Amino acid sequence: MVEAASKTPWHLWVVGVLATLWNAFGANDYTQTQMGNRDYFAMMGFDPATTDAALRFFGDMPAWASAAWALGVWGGLAGSILLLLRSRWAIAAFAVSVVGLVGSTIFQWQVAMPAELAELNNPAMFAVIWAVALLLLWYAWRMRQRAVLR
Repeated sequence: MVEAASKTPWHLWVVGVLATLWNAFGANDYTQTQMGNRDYFAMMGFDPATTDAALRFFGDMPAWASAAWALGVWGGLAGSILLLLRSRWAIAAFAVSVVGLVGSTIFQWQVAMPAELAELNNPAMFAVIWAVALLLLWYAWRMRQRAVLR
């Protein structure tokens, strides 16, 4: 049973702001990639040949994989904002983000990336993304249990 709303702990603001920044980066990456923004790829250090390979790879991505990626990044950003608003819906948004991450991971496991994009296939980064997504879901759930989220 959830008790009456309690005082907001200081760490909620720290986690919420850091989560929003983290997920805003992911949402921006998704948006710039979907728009085929060559300048974005150049800013990320891609040369023109690698940018062309990336645009082809992401352009050929099946709709279900793109939708999963969108759920992952936009669910995470929504969850972060809802966490700052102390909304219980942060849990659902973070859960949607994890579902999207499952779909994105399935796609990444089944598709061979072009050699030019090998740097994008970084197992350590995937582990960090998974850890952050699961920790944010757990954190929101704990804050709901402590009656911080309403």
